[in-house]
This record gives sequence, structure tokens and C-alpha cells, in this order.
Amino acid sequence: MTTTADTLPDDPGTLKAMLLAERARAARLEQVIKELQRHRFGPRAETLPEDQLLLSLEDVEQVEASRDAATDAANMTERSNRAVRRRKNRGLLPSHLPRVEMLVDIDDHASPCCQHALHRIGEDVSERLDIVPAQFRVLVVRRPKYACRACETMAQAPAPARLIEGGLPTEGKRSSAALLNGA
Repeated sequence: MTTTADTLPDDPGTLKAMLLAERARAARLEQVIKELQRHRFGPRAETLPEDQLLLSLEDVEQVEASRDAATDAANMTERSNRAVRRRKNRGLLPSHLPRVEMLVDIDDHASPCCQHALHRIGEDVSERLDIVPAQFRVLVVRRPKYACRACETMAQAPAPARLIEGGLPTEGKRSSAALLNGA
């Protein structure tokens, strides 16, 4: 269909929009022609400007982004449920493994400054994966915290040293780190 001066709209805004659409179409067609020439006549320079590559992918990215936005809006409850499930077991070792509890406590239960009795106010619990040949178990280290009601000081035994600082494996015969890494 050919466009004549009589068939064009008189509104300047509509004319501008039509002009921009035609320029974008011409740019896409020029890109296709260049790619076909490059394919037929061989590569002259293997490098393409990044903005030319982005032109051909822009429409695809826009369609995919709009589809993703629609899917995300439709599945908002499913996304929140997945997030809750991911957070639920973050850092926990399987509950079916046997646990060997070890209590690391302070020597003196009297306040160092006023000698009043310290009262237990909580504890830190950490779990590490330990391997006994052909058996997995979890070592649980409990470190009670004590505080003095008179002078408000707090005391807690230091955590035992680990094979890997902040890591889960223990110092078993065959390192649990090696088994976790598939060795």
C-alpha cells in the first residue's frame, strides 16, 4: 500500500509518531541487510558495535520482560511461599541425623567483679556435620550465657576452635569437608 499526501493525517503528533516508526523500521531493515551481506560476502571486521547487536535483541527482551512481569504478578503468592520454604531450612542440618551434644561451660559461676552468682540468660547453639565411618552425626555445641543481676556483667565460655573457621565440618578421620566435596 502506497501512502500519498492525501492519505496522510493532518495531526503533527501523529505524523511525528509515524516518522519515528518508519525510521526504526528502516534501521532494523538496514541491520538485516548488513547481516545478510556479511553472511554472503564474508566477515570484513568481526567486531560489531554493541548498539547494533542490541537493536535486534531489543524487541525480544521487551516481549520477555512483559511476559515475566505478567507471570510474576500472577504468581506472587507462589513466590512468597517459595521464599518461606528457602528460608525455613537455611543452614540447618537434617533432623534425622543423630546428635551428640557437647556443653562448653565456664569454670566459675561467680561474677568476676562482685562474686555474686551468675544466672543463665541464654545460650548459643551451633551445629557441625561430623562423620564416623559409614555414619553421619551432628555435633551440637551448647555455650550457656550467664549474667550477674547485681553488676550486670555477662560471661560465656569461648567457642572451641574449628577445622575451618565458620565451617560445618569437624576433624573426623576422613574429613567431612572431603566427603561433602565428593572426594
